[in-house]
Amino acid sequence: MTNSNNSNMDLWNSLSITDPKKVKPITGKSYKGSSPQPYWLVQRATETFGPCGLGWGIEIVQQGFQQCNAETMMHYATVRVWYMQDGKKCSVEHMGGTMAMYKSSAGKMVYDEDAPKKSVTDAMVKALSFIGFAGDIFSGIWDDWKYQEMAAAHYNGQNQQAAPQPQNQNNQQQNQGQQPQQQKPIAQRYNDALNAIKNAKNPQTL
Repeated sequence: MTNSNNSNMDLWNSLSITDPKKVKPITGKSYKGSSPQPYWLVQRATETFGPCGLGWGIEIVQQGFQQCNAETMMHYATVRVWYMQDGKKCSVEHMGGTMAMYKSSAGKMVYDEDAPKKSVTDAMVKALSFIGFAGDIFSGIWDDWKYQEMAAAHYNGQNQQAAPQPQNQNNQQQNQGQQPQQQKPIAQRYNDALNAIKNAKNPQTL
């Protein structure tokens, strides 16, 4: 993401490029934008630090409901993301929030039973972004379509390198240029064997 030689940016630079296939538009908000798929970030964190719970993990520091008015209630959560880096345990905290109860534009009351999970996920994504995950999205450079093309090429190149080569293709490459040997008719093979016996000078050949 940057050509800086600052070693403090090494981890950030290794995480900041987002796969365009793992990006979704933000919905249900008063603003527009893009957001990385949360479970893809979980996979990326596992690839980087190790299994969740061993090399990295999340802890809910605080959560609760906040009554805004008679018709609106928010759920909030503070999440700590920890990870192992150079043998040390590091951590980042961030908050997330979700509307748990509100009145829709049609005048109907809406109750979101998944609000706590959404708040925790929101906080986790934001905390991971402070380490560098999806840094291109949160820094704003994702909005440039030329950058998105570069990100797509980056991941397409990785996928091609990681893709296993079909076994039959390997066999074709190994056998390329070799013509299959035609088997002689049985009568000719019999005569060849008789001639070999007749002309053999070493008894051990028989």
